[in-house]
Amino acid sequence: MALGGDGRGGPRVKIKWPVTVKTAEGSMDGVTLDLGPDGAFVSCAKPARLNDVIDIIINAPDQPIEAKAEVIWSNIYGPDDDITPRGMGVRFIEISGEHRRVIAKVALEHLKSEKVDPRELEALQTLVIDSDELPPK
Repeated sequence: MALGGDGRGGPRVKIKWPVTVKTAEGSMDGVTLDLGPDGAFVSCAKPARLNDVIDIIINAPDQPIEAKAEVIWSNIYGPDDDITPRGMGVRFIEISGEHRRVIAKVALEHLKSEKVDPRELEALQTLVIDSDELPPK
């Protein structure tokens, strides 16, 4: 599991959800290998190039999560193995507050059972609590 401090916006958890990625060249399917409120690693056969902006739909169990993301790391030509899987790291640049909170809630539940820096949990808890305190629409 990767946590903030490694250049990522916050904690990520190992979770595999199917995704559809839309680029200027077309659509492709993949799967998240890790996911957090600020980004994800997407394993796919033909990763987008560094700095490309893509549309991504993460097929979470309860609802699809849609976001616009920037590719910040891409393994296009390297080996495709457990150490360096084929895919791309993305940072969400446009995602609804609701979808960010859905991811934060899942990450928080996964991380509660792990030995994690309390500041990481607090950041996620703040996102989750903020959503729970919003008045219903």
